[in-house]
Amino acid sequence: MRKVITGIAVGVLILMCSTFSTSAKGYQNFKVAIYATARDVNQMGDANWLATRWEEISRQVKVDKIYLETHRDTMLVDVNTVLAAKKFFEDKGVEVAGGITYTVMESNRFQTFCYTKPESRKRVKEIAKYTAKLFDEVILDDFFFTNCKCESCIKAKGDKSWSEFRIDLMKGAAKNLVVGPAKAANPKVKMVIKYPNWYEHFQGCGFNLEAEPKIFDGIYTGTETRDPVYTDQHLQQYEGYQIYRYFENIKPGGNGGGWVDTFGIRYMDRYAEQLWLTLFAKAPEITLFNFSSMLRPIPQEYRAEWQGGQTSFDFKEMMQLIKQADGTTVAPSSMARPAGYSFELVDKFLGELGNPVGVKSYKPYHSVGEDFLHNYIGMCGIPMDLMPEFPAEANVIFLTESAKFDKKIVAKIKKQLVAGKTVVITSGLYKALQGKGIEGIVELRIGDEKVRTKQFQFQRRIGPVCESKQEIIFPQIKYLTNDSWEEIFCLASGNGYPVLHSADYANSRLYVLTIPDNYGDLYNLPAEVLTQIRAVLAKEMYVRLDGPSQVAMFVYDNDTFIVESFRDEPVDVKIVADKRINKLQDILTGEELTGEAIVTQPRRFGQPAPAPDKMAFKMTIKPHSYRVFKCE
Repeated sequence: MRKVITGIAVGVLILMCSTFSTSAKGYQNFKVAIYATARDVNQMGDANWLATRWEEISRQVKVDKIYLETHRDTMLVDVNTVLAAKKFFEDKGVEVAGGITYTVMESNRFQTFCYTKPESRKRVKEIAKYTAKLFDEVILDDFFFTNCKCESCIKAKGDKSWSEFRIDLMKGAAKNLVVGPAKAANPKVKMVIKYPNWYEHFQGCGFNLEAEPKIFDGIYTGTETRDPVYTDQHLQQYEGYQIYRYFENIKPGGNGGGWVDTFGIRYMDRYAEQLWLTLFAKAPEITLFNFSSMLRPIPQEYRAEWQGGQTSFDFKEMMQLIKQADGTTVAPSSMARPAGYSFELVDKFLGELGNPVGVKSYKPYHSVGEDFLHNYIGMCGIPMDLMPEFPAEANVIFLTESAKFDKKIVAKIKKQLVAGKTVVITSGLYKALQGKGIEGIVELRIGDEKVRTKQFQFQRRIGPVCESKQEIIFPQIKYLTNDSWEEIFCLASGNGYPVLHSADYANSRLYVLTIPDNYGDLYNLPAEVLTQIRAVLAKEMYVRLDGPSQVAMFVYDNDTFIVESFRDEPVDVKIVADKRINKLQDILTGEELTGEAIVTQPRRFGQPAPAPDKMAFKMTIKPHSYRVFKCE
């Protein structure tokens, strides 16, 4: 439950003077950019209008760069207006780049240009040349795709699927209508394509993650997830981190940053979470969309606290007066301040974090299957590292149904197992591979039968079962006794079915993880079940989580990590760490946590009890908050 601050004037909240200062130029560990749409830029010809608004934004958030858009919804900004705005920001010491949105009518279901019609193709090319003449860097906003199904497109498609047709169509458009003409107009121009957040479905509208990153000089990542329940796509919070890492793996070193907007959020901490998750992923730059949104007053309903203690985002602290370089103070007045405050919090520790690491997973180009499942797994406390190529070097690989698009996937799985490496696949992938060779590893049967359950048990364990708060529907997996084994199983009306199943093959073990019909039901799994799943998937990591869902871990290669809770109440968790780690230091507070030696290996029949092999550290995480640790 939330406790909303009411009946308190904002003026009272801002009386205390903040220690934050805008005197320094920029933040230490990342750059901040703002994107100005064509409608914003069109008004920037009025010097007074621009100066007043820029002063309001820049006193609340430190801005290094601005993208000035030349075209959106058939509006092309006059060259003199663009040049005046460009000079204004350059005179302020702000880096300036151009932007293009290739929409005809954004409000009409994101209507884009028709790339099969000569007049549209001509216009797309003209806009690219026009913008490249004005800037040495140009970014394309989300909409360089096509959802057109006019008669011209239907005829051009022929017998291809829409995905196949559009992938090829937009690859040609990228080379011949955008990048080629832009570089002809300005050989120095850097052309960047910004991809939106719905990466699982890109091929359906022509986004080509295989070809386009090679055509463009750079890519950019939409890390906005908004509200996971009420917004259309229901994107889970973890995606704000995971999608940046995925795109970085697609174009290493060429992923320019993450992009967050203020839309579709109900509470301020949801906006802040998107900002800091982008930076936890080590994005070198973060873009705030857009100039007008940064000027919106902070809505009254955003002024919220959580019962039981403040979150990492402290609204009262954010609303304190801001000290300026000349010693005067100003009051926060718009959505620019929550962004600035969030950046100040994260900038304190980002420099101490190494490179992100996670469980390797493989999503072939243009694949679909168990859409966005990796983000649900991340929300269950298992760090994900999504790859466009099969990560054969990894000791543990997690594969979802999308891996079926690789026609050699069964052979690749077998090769990993022969090499002594662990492979975990989902029930969706096994079902898709039935009759295609997967039975050569283990003979399971997955049909359309379902089981509804609340009870879970573990292999060779006698005693009370653990229960979920709600019933969960799973596909039924049937297996051959003594050929493969239930590691975790669910119980229903005197029967039972695997939740985590294993089968020995060659020099290793294949695991099959049963995915609920509703992926969100992963959050309803008991903490004991999730802990066992993490022990398999994250066994190569030096730290892993023991606790409930909706608590995520972000792990780095220099013995630092972050634990973040997306829950609405405080939660107690344990960190299970390698035995070499004796102490955890909270980087933010200096608090030191001492570990307890524990046994995680099962006792084998007839053998003495195993010795402690891990260290466990207990901690509490406040609602919608993070803690940052260094291992010692």
